[in-house]
Amino acid sequence: MSKIAVLIPCYNEAKTIGKVVSDFKQNVPEAEVYVYDNNSSDETAKIAKKNGAKVRFEPRQGKGNVIRSMFRDVEADCYIMVDGDDTYSAEDAKKMINLIINDDQPTYDMVVGDRLSTSYYKENKRKFHNFGNRLVQQLIQKLFRVKINDIMTGYRAFSRDFVKGFPITSKGFEIETEMTIHAVDKNFKIKEIPVNYKDRPSGSESKLNTYKDGMKVLRTIATLFKEYKPAIFFNFVAVIFVIIGVVLMMPAFTEYLSTSLVTKFPRLIFGGFMMMIGILSSITGIILEVIIKKHRQQYELQLNQLRENKK
Repeated sequence: MSKIAVLIPCYNEAKTIGKVVSDFKQNVPEAEVYVYDNNSSDETAKIAKKNGAKVRFEPRQGKGNVIRSMFRDVEADCYIMVDGDDTYSAEDAKKMINLIINDDQPTYDMVVGDRLSTSYYKENKRKFHNFGNRLVQQLIQKLFRVKINDIMTGYRAFSRDFVKGFPITSKGFEIETEMTIHAVDKNFKIKEIPVNYKDRPSGSESKLNTYKDGMKVLRTIATLFKEYKPAIFFNFVAVIFVIIGVVLMMPAFTEYLSTSLVTKFPRLIFGGFMMMIGILSSITGIILEVIIKKHRQQYELQLNQLRENKK
C-alpha cells in the first residue's frame, strides 16, 4: 500500500490547526499528518499533537525553510502540502492523491490546487493579494510559458520523485513560485485542478506581508528567469547595452563622415565600452545556456537513479 503524508507548515495557527488536522484525518484516514511548527508563540504544536498529528519543529524562520525540512525528513509515495490556516478543504485531497498514485490512470508529479478559478477572488478580503496573484500569474506565464493558473497556491500534491529531487533555495513564501518553475523547467508532469477556498476564520491573521513578501516573490521570479533562461536574460541585457553604445557613438561617426575628424573621443570610447559589455553579455548567455542544458541532462540521470533506488 502506498504511503501518504500530509505536510502542514505552521506559524501561530492555534485557532485553526486543530480543525485542519482533524479534517485531513477524517478525509484521508490512511495518511500520516505532519505538522512542522516554525517558532510559534502560541499553542499550535500542542493542539496539533492533541488532534493526532506528528509534530516536529523547524527553528529557521520562513516557509521555504520549513518545506525544505519536510521534504528532507518525511518518506512517502505521495505528499500533500497544505497551509494550516483552514482556507483549503480537506475534501479535495482524495482527488489530488488519485492523480499522484493511481494504477488505473496516468499519474502526475505535481498536482496544483487552483483557488483562483473557484472562490478565491470572492473569499479573499485583501485586495492587494488579488492584484499580486494576477501580477505573478501573468509574469510567470509569459516569462516561462507556464500554463498554470494559480502559481502561488499553498495546496499541492507531489510524487516522491519531485520531493526528493527538488533543490529548495527559497526561505520564505516565494517557495511556491520556485516549485512551479522548477517543475516546468525539469519537465515534470503537472496537473491543475480546481479546489475550494474560503477566507481565514475570524481571529486568524495572515502571516503574508503583501508588500514585503510580494517584493521577495518578484525578486525570485527575476532570479529564476536569469538562472533558468540565461540566453534570453543576458541577450536582453546585451541589446540594452548595444543600443546605449550605438546612441553614444553615432554623433562621433556622423562627425567623422562629414569632416574626417573625431572630436568627441569620450563619447566614442564610452560607447565602445558599452558595446563591449553587450557582446560579453551575449556570450555569457550562450555559455550559461549550454551549462543549463547539461545540468538538465544530469538531473534526468539523477532522477532515474532515484527511481532505481526506490525499487
